[in-house]
Amino acid sequence: MHVGMSVARRLRRHWALVAAGALFLLIGAFTLDDYIPSAVDMQAQRAIGKAALDYLAGDGERAFGQLNRPPDRYYGAVFEAPLVLVERALGLGDSRGWSFYRVRYLFTHLFFLAGGVFGYLLVLRLFGSRALALLALALFLLHPRLYAYSFINSKDIPFLATFMVSLYLVHHAFRRETLGAFLLCGAGIGLLVNLRLMGIVLFVAVLVLRALDVAFGGGREERGRALLTGGAFALVAILTYHASLPVLWTDPTGRFAELVRTLSSYPYAVDNLFRGEWMHSGDGPPFDYVPVWVGITTPPAVLLLATMGAVALGWRGMRRPRDVLHNTPLRFGLLLVALPVATVVAVVVLGSNVHGGWRYFFFLYAPLLLLAVTGLHWLTAATRERWMRTGAYALAGAAIGVTVVAMVRIHPHEANYFSALTDRTTPERLASRYEVAYQNHSHRTVIAVILAAHPSGTLFGSFFGASAVPDELLRADDRERLIRTRDFRSGDRNFFFLPVPAGRCPGGPHDVRVYAITLRCVVDPVAYFGAARRQALAGEPVARARYDVYRAGRGLTWVRDGCPAEEVEEGAPDFFLHVYPRDAGDLSALRAQQGYDFDNLDWVPRAGAVRIDGNCVAVALLPDYPIARVRTGEEGLWSAEAPRDYAGAWREALATEPLARGGFDVYGDGRTLTYVRDGCTEDEAARPFFLHLYAGDAGDLPDDRRGHGFDNLDAAFGIGRVGGSCVAIVDLPDYPIARIRTGQHDGTRERWAVEFAPPE
Repeated sequence: MHVGMSVARRLRRHWALVAAGALFLLIGAFTLDDYIPSAVDMQAQRAIGKAALDYLAGDGERAFGQLNRPPDRYYGAVFEAPLVLVERALGLGDSRGWSFYRVRYLFTHLFFLAGGVFGYLLVLRLFGSRALALLALALFLLHPRLYAYSFINSKDIPFLATFMVSLYLVHHAFRRETLGAFLLCGAGIGLLVNLRLMGIVLFVAVLVLRALDVAFGGGREERGRALLTGGAFALVAILTYHASLPVLWTDPTGRFAELVRTLSSYPYAVDNLFRGEWMHSGDGPPFDYVPVWVGITTPPAVLLLATMGAVALGWRGMRRPRDVLHNTPLRFGLLLVALPVATVVAVVVLGSNVHGGWRYFFFLYAPLLLLAVTGLHWLTAATRERWMRTGAYALAGAAIGVTVVAMVRIHPHEANYFSALTDRTTPERLASRYEVAYQNHSHRTVIAVILAAHPSGTLFGSFFGASAVPDELLRADDRERLIRTRDFRSGDRNFFFLPVPAGRCPGGPHDVRVYAITLRCVVDPVAYFGAARRQALAGEPVARARYDVYRAGRGLTWVRDGCPAEEVEEGAPDFFLHVYPRDAGDLSALRAQQGYDFDNLDWVPRAGAVRIDGNCVAVALLPDYPIARVRTGEEGLWSAEAPRDYAGAWREALATEPLARGGFDVYGDGRTLTYVRDGCTEDEAARPFFLHLYAGDAGDLPDDRRGHGFDNLDAAFGIGRVGGSCVAIVDLPDYPIARIRTGQHDGTRERWAVEFAPPE
């Protein structure tokens, strides 16, 4: 009864927090279905939790292989594993239906709300003001980008929430100065580092603060207590981290050293748009990358108040420098200033691989928010006039109101929120300077617009590189007319958008724009592809391979006669399309900056392929600049190039001795490898190749391969046919190569492999 009365008293004391939490929970429940799944990231995160549980259940070798592969080994399962247990308890299994996503969305959002609650409690501890604490809760939960991501991002949002909880535990430990408080703090930060290794910044910060207490404590007893609690904190944090990350169990020191290296050399680099220029994340970010992204996507009022808070704390620190050396509220405030600054400096100095805006640094919003509340507290405390204090709170409330209006206006696209500090003169201007379509958040709205524009009749479709809206979120009659047919690309994603430039949509343009994102136009695929096929067959192909390739003006058409229905039912072929311009100045800015001499349009033909009268047909539009040659094909199966001559390469290869014999005989001339197999069947040609190049100097390897020790060119293969032989040609990089390992596999095991030294 005593416990029940204590809980009741606490609830009455924090009735405003309970009411605000209930309100946000209700809003979250009503908006839950408005955000479509990010299937790739979510399934990858789920796999981490599943592998950890399987490993603990005794499925050692297979599960450990999953845990230990990049990028999975860089993330702990402390959030994902319990979530998988919840899924299993609810009987969801390996489902990918909407119920599966709804459960994940709900628990991720609840974690986000918990982070806001601890922010409230921490502000209440810091300033003793419920008004400031409620303001902190509102500012935390009403950051537009964070709110949208709080449903769909089970990687960065749990880390942000746990970072806020950890800050609360740090403040609690230094306020109480008890062994138990520091042990609890150590366990919390151990779990924080499990979620993401970047949490080590807070671990180091606590040790630095304890070291100051040991060095400048008032007496021997006080310094001894600081040493004891600091050591206990570090031990518990390390043990918690180790116990919660199974990948460390076999080799704690070696594995952890490898994980630390990934902070500056994450092995998966991508390209992203920043200030109008494409940057390669593997090259390290500009010094202002994180500050700019935070600045243009965070409500300006938060930034203004946070700046005021940082300046006020800095001024107090200069006036009372001795307080910085001792356990004082000022020191904790300066810690909040140091965390973002130290993180940004470390990212730039280490040349860390960052991309996708600042989502990897969402955790920095926790100290920024606390600095903003500090700024408002300083502003209200600086005057004795009640009306000025009331005015300051009113302005803060108005700023929150402006943010809420913006969120309602762009809902459910809050993940693409840009503040008034951004150049938003036109959607095109914004989209030309910053990445605005990350994870394709706008598909739900796109589909709604298209369905409204086409209220009757059959629609076909597919999405490139993203997940579409689950059937459970569509009306029954819309599901009926979005038909999956045998003669069109089938599967779970059943919407067709042909990615062509605006105003050039065959069959009638229907372009849709949703909050600075240029979307795709809709066509009747059967009519369009049928016309393209008839036009193609009236001429001569520019190349022959598994698909014959035709060109008419700016159109490129792939046609395969006698194509089995299963070829399209199992998913449209994954074509690649490399376009070499006559003038290198015509290359897209992204490709030129990357150092490529071709434009990679792989995504164009993947938008859809159909089967018409026994033919499989795919279509793409080429760029409008003069083109010297085109190289295209289906990944892992074939490639065709004009003017590349497979027959000539085959004849030249057979005139020499092979470097190695296996499933294919491998020939080489120093710059090119040629694979030849006589009497090759289509099934034998379809098996994927692997090609690993070991450089004479590891420094010659691409940045994203140095951790592996070899250059992986698995995707560089295309198969052509010459007589009864299968021929593949691969261009080698120009750095010195010590040895080559190559072969074929069927997805689960090697069919053949050979290893040899390259020709001189």
